[in-house]
Amino acid sequence: MKQVVVLGAGVNGLSAAVQLAEHYFGVANVTLISEEVSPNTTGDGSAGLWGPYYCGKTPDHKIVKWSSETHAFFHQLWKNGLAGKVGICLQPCMRLTTDPKGYPEPTWKEIVFGCEKISDCDLHRLSKAHGRHYTGGYQFATFTCEPSRLLPYLFNRFTAVGGKFVKCKVQNFDELLEKSSAIDLIVNCSGLGSRDLIGDSKVYPIRGQVARVSAPWIYEIILDDSDDGNYIIPNCETVILGGTHQMNDFNRNLSLEDSRFIFDGCERKLPSLKNATVTSEWVGLRPGRDNVRLELDHFRSGNRSVPVIHNYGHGGCGVTLCWGCAKEVIEISTSVEWNQANRSKL
Repeated sequence: MKQVVVLGAGVNGLSAAVQLAEHYFGVANVTLISEEVSPNTTGDGSAGLWGPYYCGKTPDHKIVKWSSETHAFFHQLWKNGLAGKVGICLQPCMRLTTDPKGYPEPTWKEIVFGCEKISDCDLHRLSKAHGRHYTGGYQFATFTCEPSRLLPYLFNRFTAVGGKFVKCKVQNFDELLEKSSAIDLIVNCSGLGSRDLIGDSKVYPIRGQVARVSAPWIYEIILDDSDDGNYIIPNCETVILGGTHQMNDFNRNLSLEDSRFIFDGCERKLPSLKNATVTSEWVGLRPGRDNVRLELDHFRSGNRSVPVIHNYGHGGCGVTLCWGCAKEVIEISTSVEWNQANRSKL
């Protein structure tokens, strides 16, 4: 049996671990290693909205491919009656902007359901209601999939096919290979941790602060994609109010100034939120990068050369891209030499 190690138990790490364990069942042992697991990952505090954003310069065709495969995965879970267990909701969404250039036609328009450009008449109405000057936008229906529910589901699915979990922090690949000389493949899904793990200085934090409120009367997602925009994203039991996207900011403490920006901005959009009970506030650091890194690499340790598949730097698109990126991890793994020798067993 070959030995595969996946580093990182966020939504991308677990997606990769599940697909590897299922695809190579009976051929390889898959071990997931992470210092933290749900409910203590970056994703646990997020709303889990499907929607590409903050992907840097990642080519559009890759974003469309990965996000489309993830959307199809969520849709299948939803149709299979797992929505409540996994935290999936299908709901209407408006994405708006105040950018003078307007809102260009989304490259992902054909993935979501019923995507249409918002009319000038409706933009004027919404601008007046929200106290903004919207220049463009689109409306459609899409999924939210709450990581706080999705991650436990993926973890259980991983262990159900023999996946093993080790809770520890890996400082570098040398340390990992010293503990186990039998590793045949490493899959690096360490997110922001790749700054230290492999010294990737291109990875940086995108600080996000949000609030959760109890507002069961809200059923529509409202996103203002402007630099100074707010968003409102209903989940199964609470509503997420946001938010910030502060580049290169490592501060995990709550900011009162950000809280005021979030509540004031969201309440202008939906005045009924003034009556909502705040259940929590949270800060997380998205793993930003100039582009998503998803590629085959090799790490040399002594006389050994161990294949490494990197899968990190998803910015604010961790949930949106997770299943599609994991599918590409499987595709890349077919080029690994040990796999070529075992293809007849798959």
